[in-house]
Amino acid sequence: QVQLVESGGGLVQAGDSLRLSCSPSERSFNAATMGWFRQAPGKERDFVAAINWRSDNTYYADSVKGRFTIARDYHKETVYLQMNILKPEDTALYYCARSFYSTHYNNTQLYDAWGQGTRVSVSS
Repeated sequence: QVQLVESGGGLVQAGDSLRLSCSPSERSFNAATMGWFRQAPGKERDFVAAINWRSDNTYYADSVKGRFTIARDYHKETVYLQMNILKPEDTALYYCARSFYSTHYNNTQLYDAWGQGTRVSVSS
């Protein structure tokens, strides 16, 4: 079972930036759609962003459009989530996930591997 490992979370102030990283434990990454989701305390896990395997399509939740950017490095087999102009409402546990579907990228049921999450806390 492939494992995904996220890093880069932390405690920042509103307006700051963070870059999250996600790498798999084995080579199974470059042909997959990769997604980022987040879960705030007491809330459901929500879609944040996704990138298809060719990197020619990216998808974002409306709440992060224009502030977050998803990208991937095939050589390093790493996917990134650059988060700018962070807001307190971005506070959550952020998860990286893998899917072999090219549609319905915001559907958690279509992702077969997940990381343990990295915590992002944004103070006002």
